[in-house]
Amino acid sequence: MDLATIIGIVGGTLLVLIGCSGGSLSALLGFWDISSIFITVGGSLAAMMINYPLDQFSRAFKSVRWAFFAKIYSKDEIINTLVRYAEKARREGLLALEDELESSADVFLKKGIQLVVDGTDPEVVRNILEIEIGGLEDRHQQNKGFWEAWGAAAPSFGLTGTVIGLIQMLGNLDDPSSIGPAMAVALLTTLYGALMAYLLFCPLAAKLGIRSDEEVMIRQIMVEGILSVQAGENPRIVEEKLKSFLPPAERDRVRRERAEGVSAHV
Repeated sequence: MDLATIIGIVGGTLLVLIGCSGGSLSALLGFWDISSIFITVGGSLAAMMINYPLDQFSRAFKSVRWAFFAKIYSKDEIINTLVRYAEKARREGLLALEDELESSADVFLKKGIQLVVDGTDPEVVRNILEIEIGGLEDRHQQNKGFWEAWGAAAPSFGLTGTVIGLIQMLGNLDDPSSIGPAMAVALLTTLYGALMAYLLFCPLAAKLGIRSDEEVMIRQIMVEGILSVQAGENPRIVEEKLKSFLPPAERDRVRRERAEGVSAHV
């Protein structure tokens, strides 16, 4: 679970509510207006339905879980696994890797190793896996773009609500009792739109972008490792090549974990 996302949303919401209340819970009622909600939330939702097909709605809402629950990828573990594959391939041949397919939980890695075991040309292996990564990036970008688009639409409908409220106010200046509700619509729609965009939708889009970059990097490490195994490269060279994807501070940790793993098997 990503605590940063939860703390950000919950903490940001509480701070805004505290700021609105001014220390008095009853003051929060002044920031509730059903007309503003209809205009901002309903209007922006309708615009998104015009802009995107329903199946994209389903995919985008499902993608939100990755902002809260990240896929657990250990770069260290993946690198050490690929180095182990390289060692086994050097000792026993590529066909021996078929035994590793059942124990591998990652579908992408399993697919790559299966292509290698089947004797597929290295260039074809690279092309197939890179197409897979490209499709992954496209799907992630669509989900990220969905929330970015909603984050852009919400303030626009907040501004629309402001214009509506001002029109209502100016059209009823002779009725002082109507000025307050009209001004509430004018201002609260802007507030709702800003909160929707900058406290929720745009940050969600940014977090999904980070998750996508992490997953793509993992896939790229796998591709290079699989091709190195297929080429029969020295396991030490494979390890150094794959560690190049990591920040310098993390590279020594891979070596230590690998040494501990080797000692455990001795």
